[in-house]
Amino acid sequence: MSMPPELPEIVTRAFEVSRRAGYVSFCRNETGRLLAALAATRGGTMAEFGTGTGVGTAWLRSGVRGDVARIVTAELDGTLAKGAAEIFADDPQVEVLAADWSTLLDKGPFSLLFLDSGQSDAVRPDKIVDLVEEGGIVVLDDFMPSQTWPPVAYGRVDWLRELWLTDESFTSVDVMVASDASVLIATRR
Repeated sequence: MSMPPELPEIVTRAFEVSRRAGYVSFCRNETGRLLAALAATRGGTMAEFGTGTGVGTAWLRSGVRGDVARIVTAELDGTLAKGAAEIFADDPQVEVLAADWSTLLDKGPFSLLFLDSGQSDAVRPDKIVDLVEEGGIVVLDDFMPSQTWPPVAYGRVDWLRELWLTDESFTSVDVMVASDASVLIATRR
């Protein structure tokens, strides 16, 4: 049996901040590795709405090579934002804001945007499209895998996933990253 690959040092630091804060809601490693791979293909400005303690941001940062990109992330909870800011205090390519995600509206358009699907109405494609550059990628996490159409979660149609998968402004795909988790990847047309 092989061991899972080691975590990037920046991700390990973010997990340590999460543990100290008692924060257990963060980006899964499977999603994180996907974020790192996608970030490696991007330049310009990337963003995350809902930083938490910075685990997702750390995964994004682990994928960035050189100084071709910067990451800006916003967290409404000031205590969590302060913890995340500690991780990136010496990194000029990452800016952590203790603010509502709407403060990032004037910092786009973004080449990659990472969102939590739990924000439902705020992360609808029609509200996000102008925040992403043409060819830019949106990643939404925290979906349950579904093998049906329309997609179903918890016994009901998953309207948000259906909306993203059928929106004409994006080409989207539902990707299972673990047996109990999937993410949507959408590229702006």
